Amino acid sequence: VEILIYFLITIWIRIVSLLCLCRGSTAQLSFSVSEEVDKGTVVGNLAKDLQINVQELEKRDLRIVTGNSRKYFDVDLKTGALYVCDRIDREELCPNTVKCSVNIEAILSHPMHLHRIEVQITDINDNAPSFREREKTFNISESSLTGERYLLPMANDADTGSNSVKSYKLSPNDYFSLDVQSGGQHSESAELVLQKSLDREKQSVIHLTLTALDGGKPARSGTLKITVYVMDINDNSPVFSQSLYKAQVIENAPFQTSILTVSATDLDEGLNSQIEYSFIERGNFNPEALFFINPDTGEITVTGKVDYEDSTAYDIRVQARDKGTPSRSAHGKVLVEVIDVNDNVPEIIITSLMSPVKEDADIGTVVALVTVTDKDGGNNGLTSAKILGLVPFKLKLNYKNYYSLIVNGPLDRENKIIEMEIRESAEKGNRFSIEEAHDADIGQNAVQRYILQKNENFILSVDSNKVELVLDNKLDREKQKEMNLLLTALDGGSPQRSGTVVIHVTVLDANDNAPVFSQAVYKASLPENSPPETVVIKVSATDADEGVNGDVTYDFGHISDDDVNVFSIDPKTGEIKVTGVIDFEETSSFESRVRAKDGLGLTSYAKVIIDVTDINDNAPVIYLKSLSNPVPENVSPGTEVGIINVQDRDSEKNGQVRCSIQQNVPFKLVPSIKNYYSVVSTGQLDRELVSDYNITITATDEGSPPLSSSKSVQLSVADINDNPPVFEEQSYSAYVSENNKAGSTLCSVTARDPDWRQNGTVVYSLLAGEVNGAPVSSYVSVNGDTGVIHAVRSFDYEQLRSFKVQVMARDNGSPPLSSNVTVSVFISDVNDNCPQILYPAPEGNSFMTELVPKAAHGGSLVSKVIAVDADSGQNAWLSYHIVKSTDPGLFTIGVHSGEIRTQRDISESDSMKQNLIVAVKDNGQPSLSATCSMYLLISDNLAEVPELKDMSYDEKNSKLTLYLIIALVCVSTFFLTFIIIILGVRFCRRRKPRLLFDGAVAIPSAYLPPNYADVDGTGTLRSTYNYDAYLTTGSRTSDFKFVTSYNDNTLPADQTLRKSPSDFVDPFEDMGASVEVGGGLNV
Repeated sequence: VEILIYFLITIWIRIVSLLCLCRGSTAQLSFSVSEEVDKGTVVGNLAKDLQINVQELEKRDLRIVTGNSRKYFDVDLKTGALYVCDRIDREELCPNTVKCSVNIEAILSHPMHLHRIEVQITDINDNAPSFREREKTFNISESSLTGERYLLPMANDADTGSNSVKSYKLSPNDYFSLDVQSGGQHSESAELVLQKSLDREKQSVIHLTLTALDGGKPARSGTLKITVYVMDINDNSPVFSQSLYKAQVIENAPFQTSILTVSATDLDEGLNSQIEYSFIERGNFNPEALFFINPDTGEITVTGKVDYEDSTAYDIRVQARDKGTPSRSAHGKVLVEVIDVNDNVPEIIITSLMSPVKEDADIGTVVALVTVTDKDGGNNGLTSAKILGLVPFKLKLNYKNYYSLIVNGPLDRENKIIEMEIRESAEKGNRFSIEEAHDADIGQNAVQRYILQKNENFILSVDSNKVELVLDNKLDREKQKEMNLLLTALDGGSPQRSGTVVIHVTVLDANDNAPVFSQAVYKASLPENSPPETVVIKVSATDADEGVNGDVTYDFGHISDDDVNVFSIDPKTGEIKVTGVIDFEETSSFESRVRAKDGLGLTSYAKVIIDVTDINDNAPVIYLKSLSNPVPENVSPGTEVGIINVQDRDSEKNGQVRCSIQQNVPFKLVPSIKNYYSVVSTGQLDRELVSDYNITITATDEGSPPLSSSKSVQLSVADINDNPPVFEEQSYSAYVSENNKAGSTLCSVTARDPDWRQNGTVVYSLLAGEVNGAPVSSYVSVNGDTGVIHAVRSFDYEQLRSFKVQVMARDNGSPPLSSNVTVSVFISDVNDNCPQILYPAPEGNSFMTELVPKAAHGGSLVSKVIAVDADSGQNAWLSYHIVKSTDPGLFTIGVHSGEIRTQRDISESDSMKQNLIVAVKDNGQPSLSATCSMYLLISDNLAEVPELKDMSYDEKNSKLTLYLIIALVCVSTFFLTFIIIILGVRFCRRRKPRLLFDGAVAIPSAYLPPNYADVDGTGTLRSTYNYDAYLTTGSRTSDFKFVTSYNDNTLPADQTLRKSPSDFVDPFEDMGASVEVGGGLNV
């Protein structure tokens, strides 16, 4: 009874399923969506396109299956809308193709329908053109000809079509143009074309910007910085700073005395700008005989004897030549004026001397012409002449330095001269006896009286027989060291006669005069750093005394201990020379007293003031007075971060300093009070870009040549928490096999925070959420320090296939900053489920039995084994094998379909009871299997149901069995009548006798489950099998094609009708693709 009931229900289910499947159809839908649309953007409405009532979507379990690892689309079961569920990046999906699409599948259950969906991904302009290099450098000679070309790198744009790179433009400049040539797709080239000759001296570096523009609206662009370094050629000659240099030098200046420094500059660079200086010989004058020029510095020094009397000035030509190839030169003029010193005594030249002179020559008679010359110049060359002693001659000035010697008194050749020596220390009133005059006459005619020529020092005293010279005024040898006194003796005769004698008085010296300096104060200037033995000045003192009394020696009467080691004085000549270091910065002037002493100890003093002239020998010194270090990176521009002070020990222009700072740092110098500068910020600081600055401050004075110095200041930028952690990827995917161990690692997320220390320390945590109604923390955990995500539990693919969690990365700053990332966890299937046989399935102690018409031909469908596997993919791919059968050659089973067919026609010798043992294996590793037994009864009449030996009988249930049989007969009669009526209607319409079903019972589709599919056999079996179809998420296709008529393959009941081969159509032979079964194919 149970077998009969099951048999009738099976027929009923198959009829309904077949009708349902014949009504189903597959279709391919096509949609379009732009990339980078927001999550939740609706692509289309599947309910409308598939003509399905929205209320049936949940019942029919509409779901989206994709073969990609990422799921971009999903369906809203409440509205039927197909929407975007993940970020879509066309360049990531289809990096090298113009057209891009995503193929997905929509699966409906109850009954099973599968629809292919193609979603075209349209490009948007979300990528700007970019260059592989951020900066391109060219080294181009300034001699390059116009028209020369230089190849530029091309830009790349991940977008396609009109959104790709369309044009290039070059920043405005005076020298280059851009030439873009197109040779077809992907063969563009861009070149810099030189339009104007380069001049490194005008512009040594040219900065350009190449911009690539795409065709999007709005257009996006990318830039390439181009730096052109103009390489130097030797196209500039040196140029002197002055067309004429003037200098002065003291004659007899010592060797190595610096006169001046010539300076030339060359606008070229490198060897082309390195200059050598030299003299140019002109005519008979060779400057190298007296001077030396330093070839590197241009300093001119004395190397020979400079004599004012030889030349009062020197016209020197200098040459500046660079080291380029070929070299270029320039000429300069130096005029050196020689300053005279009184180093030459006057010269007396007597010409036209009248010799001898008659003693009766008249007064005023010119005796000789005298010329006085002095080679010195200026006051040193002015002379005066006079006659010493009491002689009857004098000098008359005729013209400058020209004199006439004339007679100034009576001349007497016979005059006797009395020589007298009187010391100048003789006291007033001293008497000096004179020889009396002799007269041969006597009486009145003898000598009566004496007359002494009037003079300042002596008077005459005559006593009876004694004539004396009386010193009336003290003698001064220094005023007059000798004098001639004319003494005349007169007699008393008539006419009166006289006689004369010359008394020559020589004044003997006494040390009554101290030395006398020519100047009370001597002043001199001396350049600092003058070498030793340089003559500074010469002091001169004279002593009117003579001999030892007039010998003068010099020394320093008063000098400080420090100055003793700096200067020395020659005791005989009075030359003061340099013996130590002259440093203007230590002492700008020296003052000392020089003493002149004669042989017997008389002294005098003079003051010597030596002013030191400054030269630029001290570079500026930079002092860091204060520094805010470190400086916070969020300081506003204009903030003072430090104060510096600049000192230069030199004076005037040599001590005037200007400061600068290099241009590649966001700081500048602002002058405040004298020699003080503030270091202030000029732009926004970013510690993540530059954490430390090496600021170089340069101070340069205004001297010639200028001196400079530099100071480096290390400035650190203090971090503030201005950067949130940034994950290395926009999203993460983790793949784990089911049945994993709790605590196993799924994946690792990493976030970077460019901030420092605690601001850059990242801590990971899970954001609150639910997975299948349970907290996400019950599924996974994250290591707060490392970002490693662990599984908290073991996953079961059959219960949960994927889920998403949100991981937050937070820094330890104050306030903390954070960012989130989505981690998608995909659970992969393992073969942990054995195949489950759905049909035939024994219930209790009863066994399933199929009836096989004895007239079935070879290849006829007899029955079908239906099995499912809860796994997916290859683990759910099932294969069917007959392990054991009563007649091994009679039946065969489809390896993939499970259909049992006859291999040959059934013969009389075949057993009427066939027992098949079928094994179902999956394709997993290792493979799992299940077995079932199939009982087949070969019968001429389908109504005959033989007794089964193993059917149990229970007397207590006999009444129930009877009732069931009666009910079965009634139901069968009803179905047979219904089938006969339907067959009659169909035969009348088609004018061809056909049966709706092979079986004896027709079951309306309304009584069948909604998820059963009807499959027709091609054999002679008089029954139709109903299949419940399941597909896995990994299934690619599920296209079933069915014949339009249900009963093309049925065997006529009377077995008298014969079908042509074309009448036998296998309803499965046009199947487009094999079905990937996950959960199996259920009957």
